[in-house]
Amino acid sequence: MATVRTIQGDTVDRICYRHLGSTAAVTAVYALNPGLCERGPVLPTGTEVRLPVPEAAPRTPTHSSIQLWD
Repeated sequence: MATVRTIQGDTVDRICYRHLGSTAAVTAVYALNPGLCERGPVLPTGTEVRLPVPEAAPRTPTHSSIQLWD
């Protein structure tokens, strides 16, 4: 679990996208931070927000490429 501080104009989905690369964890962020929703949609600057540990992305097999001309 990581803790980050908000910057001016931050929202929970913006924090998730910036630090986790997706907004899929918004619900998990609210679960980890009780009372966060009471601070409003735009969080005050400097608010500490705990983020969940990002799940490892499934590894895709690498494919060899075929070149038509050598």
